[in-house]
Amino acid sequence: MRAVTAQRALLVLIALVGVLAVIVGVIYLTVDAKSLPSILGQIHGDAAHRTLRGIVALIVGGVLLFGAAGLAAYRPARPR
Repeated sequence: MRAVTAQRALLVLIALVGVLAVIVGVIYLTVDAKSLPSILGQIHGDAAHRTLRGIVALIVGGVLLFGAAGLAAYRPARPR
């Protein structure tokens, strides 16, 4: 019973980080670098986007969400 709870907690954590990574990736790709929130690293006076960081964040988020889906679908074999 306890292993199921730990697995579910891990699943929720991985999914949450994956969703946050996708959100950050979209923000990087859509907001000008000079208008980014300070936590994401502003570039003052530059109208460019942080494309590479956005693409990497989207890929990491996708991998984490795919891993969470695989963990949710995993069912260990029952002992006979």
